[in-house]
Amino acid sequence: MTSVMQALVLDDELRLEQIADPVPGPGEALVAVRMAGICNTDLEIVRGYMGFSGVLGHEMVGVVEACPGDASWVGRRVVAEINLACGRCEDCLRDLGRHCPKRSVLGILSRDGCMAERVALPVGNLHAVPDGVPDETAVFLEPLAAAFEILEQVTVPPDARVLVLGDGKLGLLVTMVLRHTGSDLTLVGRHGSKLGIAEDLGVQTALPHELTDERYDIVVEATGSPDGLAEALRRVRPRGTVVLKSTFHGAPEVDTARIVIDEIHLVGSRCGPFPPALRALAHGRIDPRPLLEATYPLADALTAFEHASRPGALKIALGGGKP
Repeated sequence: MTSVMQALVLDDELRLEQIADPVPGPGEALVAVRMAGICNTDLEIVRGYMGFSGVLGHEMVGVVEACPGDASWVGRRVVAEINLACGRCEDCLRDLGRHCPKRSVLGILSRDGCMAERVALPVGNLHAVPDGVPDETAVFLEPLAAAFEILEQVTVPPDARVLVLGDGKLGLLVTMVLRHTGSDLTLVGRHGSKLGIAEDLGVQTALPHELTDERYDIVVEATGSPDGLAEALRRVRPRGTVVLKSTFHGAPEVDTARIVIDEIHLVGSRCGPFPPALRALAHGRIDPRPLLEATYPLADALTAFEHASRPGALKIALGGGKP
């Protein structure tokens, strides 16, 4: 008899369902999910981004229940990279599996996600979580790694003027990472309580109307809005760099003339490296827990999504008890 589990499934609507337990394939492990985060990408997927159907969720921490090919993983607490690459194509052989044209993406593209009691994942995607890193911190690992990706792509010297647009979850994580560069860093957003998190870390903040006409060497766009790119282009200096982080359903209008005339370096930035993010959490250099607004049991996932959709909401997670 096939065992079943509870999962949050999106097809024509979002609903909780009883579905068959996943069965690990060759080289895979079965992971019991302890916490799963809801991010802006999940909200956009529900609105139609990527045309996804299946079990939602890509931010998680869990415990390996079974691993047919390597029993040493059983019982270990893990986080997981979300891109499942073929391992054989030109991009994979260049260590660019996250850009593999045949990849699936956990809870985003052709692969059931982690908003479920259990999920099957390739062992190669797993990273063991140090004992001193609690679930409430580890659940931020995937978006924190995305914030660290900026440092993989762009040199941020200490004398750089850097602007982060957007005081949501990702914008705050980016700010937590970039503050360690020693650059002249400013976070701009619309929510005093969120800006206060950055201010507590010694970061300059501003509301949009408080910004001067000063232009910045590097602008990180993390607004989650179609208007964010246009604002970033207005704020960057000639030959400066715009790092584009937002994903959303729909397409923004882009002033390509401005990019050409001012010779702006436009960098798309997506997933990032897990090891430096894990080290930062383990050594206490970054503590994202002030961003965790509420947790809900999986049985209340629809309520959790409603909460996450509220303007100004920070991180909402599934698992870890009641809100």
